[in-house]
Amino acid sequence: MSENCLFCKIIAGELPCDKLYEDDEVFAFKDIAPQAPMHYLIVPKEHLRGPEAVTEASERVIGKLMRIANDIAQKEGMANYRLVLNNGAGAGQTVFHLHMHIIGGRPLAWPPG
Repeated sequence: MSENCLFCKIIAGELPCDKLYEDDEVFAFKDIAPQAPMHYLIVPKEHLRGPEAVTEASERVIGKLMRIANDIAQKEGMANYRLVLNNGAGAGQTVFHLHMHIIGGRPLAWPPG
């Protein structure tokens, strides 16, 4: 856990969230500033700064994020959804704990906007 990390504090129960899923390695919750009717975040419990911090040792949990994201999307009734990972402030990452956005509930145009 990183003591100044917002998501580490959520995982530790120090900050409230609307939790969707939790196991020993993964935590998922509703985004507090949704960009679509359904907008969820899924994170590894291990603090990884972002996608650039993924190593061979963390590959398995990253694959698990994908699987659990799909499970959540299906459970929430999203046949179509977007998964987003941002790496760095220039790409839109605002919390520096690796996280995947699960976004759906409306048609999602590309490019966004």
